[in-house]
Amino acid sequence: MFDLNAYLAEKIERINAALESILKTSGPSDRLLEAMTYSLMAGGKRFRPVLCIAAAEAVGGDQEHVLPAACALEMVHTYSLIHDDLPAMDDDDLRRGQSTCHKAFDEATAILAGDALLTLAFQTLSSVPAGNDDRQVKKWMRIIQLISHAAGYCGMIQGQMLDIGAEGNPLTLNELQSMHRLKTGALIETSLICGAQLADVNSSQLNLLESYAQNIGLAFQVTDDILNVEGDPAVMGKAAGTDELRQKSTYPSLLGLEESKVFAGKLIDSALQALETFEQTAAPLRAIATYIIDRKK
Repeated sequence: MFDLNAYLAEKIERINAALESILKTSGPSDRLLEAMTYSLMAGGKRFRPVLCIAAAEAVGGDQEHVLPAACALEMVHTYSLIHDDLPAMDDDDLRRGQSTCHKAFDEATAILAGDALLTLAFQTLSSVPAGNDDRQVKKWMRIIQLISHAAGYCGMIQGQMLDIGAEGNPLTLNELQSMHRLKTGALIETSLICGAQLADVNSSQLNLLESYAQNIGLAFQVTDDILNVEGDPAVMGKAAGTDELRQKSTYPSLLGLEESKVFAGKLIDSALQALETFEQTAAPLRAIATYIIDRKK
């Protein structure tokens, strides 16, 4: 039986070591770097970089080869959390069990720390040594394109804008799904696609992984909405009940809590179905899919 906990522990340890190495070489040790490190190394599930590595391994790829992409994805994700927590957006005080960046430092430093992590992500991607190998150069340029698109105004940022505009304005289920495919799903999907493409995935495998990614991306957000209703703040490391306070449309508010759980389960079933033709190398992806709806934080 596949041991997901051991797999995650191993991957997270390697990802954290790589992130620490990037931060050590990124510039002088000052208040800005302290804020960047505070948020980036605050723990977290490392869900996106783990997905990147697991997707590569599922099609015969190598962890070390995709590690720069995995780290860049986590930096982009952390920047988005820093900005999402700001008073101008969600105005949250707690993230990953500690004070949010703007509370631990100040708003200006938090904004700059987020900006710095975003740009450091692309510095990391563009610094991958490819030598004179045109194929590798083109491959890494494609990764930069994929991540910038997923994180930009056609992806995560657009989803965040829609989320802000939806506070107090009820959405239909289709509108909610469209918003979350941008805000949450885009970077999750891209995490998988980047790992697979760096591992020379074939077109048939890529189509199946894209289906898997779309389903787990949406299931992840549905589960987040459920946890915001019934999750334990002490376990989650952040407050519960905030969606209702902000009058946000969520899956529980539209479908009800139990029907939301059924919906998330169906999404995971579809994700697992997409992996049916993959070998045992896809065991981590199968286990991660189940973990998404079983998690408590």
